[in-house]
Amino acid sequence: MELRRSSTPPLPSTLRGRPFEGLRSCTSSTKPKLPKVGKNQAHRKTDLSGVIDFHSVLESFKQCGTTPAGIFKYECRSFNRPVFCFEERPGFYFIPGALTDDEQVHWIRESLISFPQPPNRTNHTEAYGPIFGLFDAVQNNKVLVEAKSTSSEVDRILGYDKTNLNSKRFSFSEYCMITNNDESYKSVAASVLLRKLRWSTLGLQFDWSKRNYAVSLPHKRIPDDLCLVAKKMAVPAMPNGEEFQPEAAIVNYFGPSDMLGGHLDDMEKDWSKPIVSISLGCKAIFLLGGKSREDMPIAMFLRSGDIVLMAGEARECFHGVPRIFSDSEHADNVDLLSQFSNEEDLCFREYIKTSRININIRQVN
Repeated sequence: MELRRSSTPPLPSTLRGRPFEGLRSCTSSTKPKLPKVGKNQAHRKTDLSGVIDFHSVLESFKQCGTTPAGIFKYECRSFNRPVFCFEERPGFYFIPGALTDDEQVHWIRESLISFPQPPNRTNHTEAYGPIFGLFDAVQNNKVLVEAKSTSSEVDRILGYDKTNLNSKRFSFSEYCMITNNDESYKSVAASVLLRKLRWSTLGLQFDWSKRNYAVSLPHKRIPDDLCLVAKKMAVPAMPNGEEFQPEAAIVNYFGPSDMLGGHLDDMEKDWSKPIVSISLGCKAIFLLGGKSREDMPIAMFLRSGDIVLMAGEARECFHGVPRIFSDSEHADNVDLLSQFSNEEDLCFREYIKTSRININIRQVN
């Protein structure tokens, strides 16, 4: 599912009790349309009173042992973290604060340094081919330019990737060459590429044009440590006696005005297995609808370190992220930013200060 940028707040004034207005039915590979927002609505203060805060739900449960109407604490003997569910949305599990600060920092670093590395594909691959060392290039103020020659690794990946029809080769340079023999060169700053990074795919690569997982595309297995996290966190949603098998992941990168339209994740064969969704960075609002686009969605906050599981019937529910909070007052990322206090962490800090990263891991077969 690709992200779309909106110049105006996409949320209606009341979040709970409204369908996914302005968002067409779409699957994992289609591009959602942005809802139309009038000028008056764009400047009206958003009413967040109906948004469920599972961190507050957890604190209230610890103090008095009760939960709000329609929400219950899920008991799983083999899982040592609190899990909450909705009575009306079976198969949906919310694990507040599932990751420690150190774990969040680790996965933010991996998401920016390792996950966009080829042969993993990103939204930049079609235009530029395999791009190595994007984040390093940002830290060193480099520019991507058309190259006369590239490494054998780039050529090998391009040879296998028949979906990339761009015959040009690009690499990062200290200097931006604009022309050569009167022919214009395509060039772009690495910092711009990072800000325009919207997704990367790990493990089995998703082919957006064909709407399926293309086993023929070059890829590496999902990193073992990410597999371990996914297997451990998937336990509440797994059928008895079965272990989650991570085979693919899509990493979404949200900028300050980005949103993810209402959609279904329906390209995996077995919907009884969950999608494990990890939130990092700025706080966001998540809308969980029903099986029809007309069903009223439930709005909830997603904070850095929260994990959501969607399995079974929940896989048939429309869902989306209409807004992230990138302003310092509402982003709820002060503690996270304090983990990037060293001088060499400046680029991480500047990025995550106004951004959100979502890692969603899937069992394909």
